[in-house]
Amino acid sequence: MEAVILSKNQYQELLGRIEEINTKITETSKKPEDVFLDNADFLQLMHISKRTAQTWRDEGKISFSQIGNKIYYRMSDVQTLLNKNYNKAFKKTR
Repeated sequence: MEAVILSKNQYQELLGRIEEINTKITETSKKPEDVFLDNADFLQLMHISKRTAQTWRDEGKISFSQIGNKIYYRMSDVQTLLNKNYNKAFKKTR
């Protein structure tokens, strides 16, 4: 077995990088119900207007939380909306 010697600065830098990787892994492994989008993120994700988002909320197509004037959506609710409106490809006949 070969030993590797690191200076204190190199060791600290290595620990910092490991912590950064750990943080990224933790963020990406969150469950969809734990991730919230604000209205601006939702509009951008779905490529829709504010009016369309308002209509979807009014019609009960998407669940949301509102704190003051701020609106938030659970990513799991966005996935549910997309799944409910999923259409399989039509089979072509010749």
